[in-house]
Amino acid sequence: MKALKFDGKLKLVRDAALPRRGGEALVQVICAGICNTDLEIIKGYAGFRGIPGHEFVGRVVESPNDILLGSRVVGEINVGCTQCARCLNSDPRHCKDRTVLGIKNRDGAFAEYLSLPAENLVEVPASMADEAAIFTEPLAAALNIVEQVSIGSSADVVVIGDGKLAQLIVLVLAQTGCSITVIGKHSEKLDLALGFGANMVRLVDGDLDTEWQGRFDIAIEASGSASGLATSQKLVKPRGTIVLKSTHQGLTALDTSLVVVNELSILGSRCGRFAPALSLIENSRLNPSLLISRRLPLEDGLYGFEQASLAGTMKVILQMA
Repeated sequence: MKALKFDGKLKLVRDAALPRRGGEALVQVICAGICNTDLEIIKGYAGFRGIPGHEFVGRVVESPNDILLGSRVVGEINVGCTQCARCLNSDPRHCKDRTVLGIKNRDGAFAEYLSLPAENLVEVPASMADEAAIFTEPLAAALNIVEQVSIGSSADVVVIGDGKLAQLIVLVLAQTGCSITVIGKHSEKLDLALGFGANMVRLVDGDLDTEWQGRFDIAIEASGSASGLATSQKLVKPRGTIVLKSTHQGLTALDTSLVVVNELSILGSRCGRFAPALSLIENSRLNPSLLISRRLPLEDGLYGFEQASLAGTMKVILQMA
C-alpha cells in the first residue's frame, strides 16, 4: 500500500505492508489530518519510527466484529495491554504498555489502511461529513480539559494560541458559559475564534501589556510553542491553573519560583473520549471543517507537511480514498 513513512526522514512509499494485527480490524483510510504532533514527530518528538498520523476517518473492511464491517469510523488512538488496572477500568490512555496510533509503536493513518482493535472504533453518524468527523480526535482532546478541570460560568479563561486545537478548545469552553479570551499572533485566526465562541481576542507580537498579567483564573496553553508556558505563568492569577496541551520536541523552560510564589497548579492534558466529541460535532451550530486550509491526495503528503508547518495554515487534510 501507499503510505508516508518516517525513518528519520519523511518519505512516500508505495510498498508498505498491509497493517494486519491479529484480532484487530483493518480500516481503509478515507482521509487523515496533519496536526502539530505530527509536525513534531518528524523533528524527533517521541522517537517514533514508522507511519505517522492519528486523526482519521475510515471504513472497516475486515473485523472480528461483523457489525462494524462496512461502517465509516473514527478510532481511539491508545491501545492498552488489556490486563492492567487502567485497561480493566476501560481507560488505556495511561497503560504503561500501550501503543498509540502513529505516535508510539503502532503505524498510523497516513496510509491507505490502518489497524486498530474493534473496540477502539466508533461509528460516524450517517449525516456527518468526513471533513467534520476528521476533527473527532482533536476535539476529544479539547473536551478532556473540562473533564479534568471544573470550569463554571464565572471563570475567566485565557487560551494561548490561535491554531486549530485552540479553536476547538474555544468551541468546548463556549459550552460552559465562561469568559473566553484568546491570545494569538494572526488576526484572521483570532477573528475565527470569535466565531467559535471567544468573548475577546488579543493580537500579540511581543511582550504582553502589564494589565494583562495576573488577570485570569485559568490559562490553557495551546500555542505549540515552548514559550507558551512562560506566557501562561504571567497571565494567571495567584493560585490559578495552567493547562498544558502542546507537545513539542525539546525541553521547555519553567520558572519554578513563580509556580511556588504564586501557588500555581500546572496540569497536563492529552487524549479525550470520542463519543462526546462526535456528539458535540453533530449538535454544534459550527462546522469544524471551517478550519481546513488544504485538501491534498496522499501522494502530495510531503508537500502537505510543508504547508501544515506554515504560520498561516490551519488544518491540512490528506485524502486517501
